[in-house]
Amino acid sequence: MRILVHYVVCLVVLGSSVSAFAASNRILPGTTVPGIDVLVERQFDVLRGKKVGLITNHTGLSRDGMSDIDILHGASECTLVALFSPEHGIRGTADEHVSSGVDEKTGLPVHSLYGQTKKPTAEMLQGLDVLVFDIQDIGTRFYTYIGTMASAMQAAKEHGLDFVVLDRPNTIGGQKVEGAIPPTDLCGGNTCIYPIPTRHGMTIGELAQLFNDHFKIGCKLTVVPMKNWDRAFYFDQTGLPWVNPSPNMKTLNGAILYPGPGSGETTTLSCARGLDRPFEMYGAPKLDGEKIAANLRKRNTPGVRFVPTSFTPTAPYHQFKDELCHGVYAIIYDRDQLDSVTAGLHMVQAMYECHPEDYKELGGYKTETGDPETWKMLTQDKMTPEQIVEKWKPQIEEFNKIRAKYLLY
Repeated sequence: MRILVHYVVCLVVLGSSVSAFAASNRILPGTTVPGIDVLVERQFDVLRGKKVGLITNHTGLSRDGMSDIDILHGASECTLVALFSPEHGIRGTADEHVSSGVDEKTGLPVHSLYGQTKKPTAEMLQGLDVLVFDIQDIGTRFYTYIGTMASAMQAAKEHGLDFVVLDRPNTIGGQKVEGAIPPTDLCGGNTCIYPIPTRHGMTIGELAQLFNDHFKIGCKLTVVPMKNWDRAFYFDQTGLPWVNPSPNMKTLNGAILYPGPGSGETTTLSCARGLDRPFEMYGAPKLDGEKIAANLRKRNTPGVRFVPTSFTPTAPYHQFKDELCHGVYAIIYDRDQLDSVTAGLHMVQAMYECHPEDYKELGGYKTETGDPETWKMLTQDKMTPEQIVEKWKPQIEEFNKIRAKYLLY
């Protein structure tokens, strides 16, 4: 009964905060025009006469909701020859490694870049002139789609192909830059392809330019920019419909929390995968949600409050599937005040202070936070999250100078 009461309290508090948030953030600009629509307006100029390989998934949509697979397949200006799928597959529903196959609608081969290989092979690229990338990112270094893009750009360089990025909004805005920049020995995998901050504040097109020039991929790159996008926009201010970018990225608030509390999934925590609001709830079977929430209340972390909750995650292949977990619900009441990375450090430190015997770091925490010393600083050195973020500040300042060169908006 106590668990049910906690869950109801969460929903009541959440409902009031959502109403207040909606009233204070009701900006309704003209619809942002994604790169695929701009490409159509330009009559496929950068693809004309070329054989195309398209790297996309279910998020590659025009503003009218038409798949760019169908748009390019039906275009007379170019020939769509092959499809390439990232993590979660071409339809965005798989939560495991994905095999290659055939697209039922077009009959085109679908080459998986999240199975036996994460980089297009010479065989996959045979007969192509250009690779086109169009996938909705969510603005966090360890979300794997940007790693897929970088690997494909490397392959394009190696095999003499052009590379075109159809730009899309950064789901969590293009202004805030947060977190640590990882050392190069942590980089190279899909969750940390290059040393950039956890929350990078760039669109995929801007990142492609950064990767290509600053990190010296050196492929023949073209970015087709958006129209009507402002760096201050969160996704709900673009006028575009929300499509879950992956099976467990179901809400904008989950995306906002992902670069901060989301890194807690690389500790002994479930983030409520399989439920309606993953990455908004965090817990484990042996934790005391009331105790953790009380610890977090004393911290007064701006923009977010944590309330006790209990939940049972259902997603396969993840921690504590079908086990009752106790922990906290992260409720955003002011996303402009919120520093997600700092909030995540507070949550992890509070979990450890309340349960030093039962709460542990897993292998990926240093990669996702970007600093091999983060866990030690939080638990043994007992540094405050603010002190840790201050330690990272010179890195961010230097990155912002580099980043400025590649911004398109």
